[in-house]
Amino acid sequence: MPARAVQEPVGALLPRVAAGDASATRELIEAYGDLVWSLARRFDPSEAEDAVQEVFLDLWKTADRFDPERGSESTFIAMVTRRRLIDRQRRAKRRPVADGTGDVPDQEDPQPGADTSTDAATAARALGQLRREQRRVLELATVEGLSHGEIATQTGMPLGTVKAHARRGLMAIRLALFGPPKTGEP
Repeated sequence: MPARAVQEPVGALLPRVAAGDASATRELIEAYGDLVWSLARRFDPSEAEDAVQEVFLDLWKTADRFDPERGSESTFIAMVTRRRLIDRQRRAKRRPVADGTGDVPDQEDPQPGADTSTDAATAARALGQLRREQRRVLELATVEGLSHGEIATQTGMPLGTVKAHARRGLMAIRLALFGPPKTGEP
């Protein structure tokens, strides 16, 4: 009688992935690919393939966080998937949407008015007068689109400090652009 291959129960794959077992990574994808795919398709069908790749990369990086006493492997994978998909949606909302017209304008762009140029110059001066930390936080938030939590991670600042720098920096720029608030304004 031929020996039957003993199939490892689903639920023991993440510890093997965390230990660096390459075959466990393939087995994880085979075992949970449909689950991750179905969740990704529900969130955004057009981005599902990229999302699935991102989720499995995240699972590979965070497999050591799985604790079988806190929940099943499938629950852990579903939660990681859900969080990654929500993060992707948030990032997509922060990015400007292309209008499909390409880089070539249909007609010449109008020159910015004097008011626009003056406001931009005033804002640039105000930004230049901020403390280095405030300026860095605002640049990471506005130019790179990072959340306060992502800025805290990238800079090593506490989250409350990041929020305080952002608020104080924005208040200083607002003051430079619009002057002191009128009575009754925040």
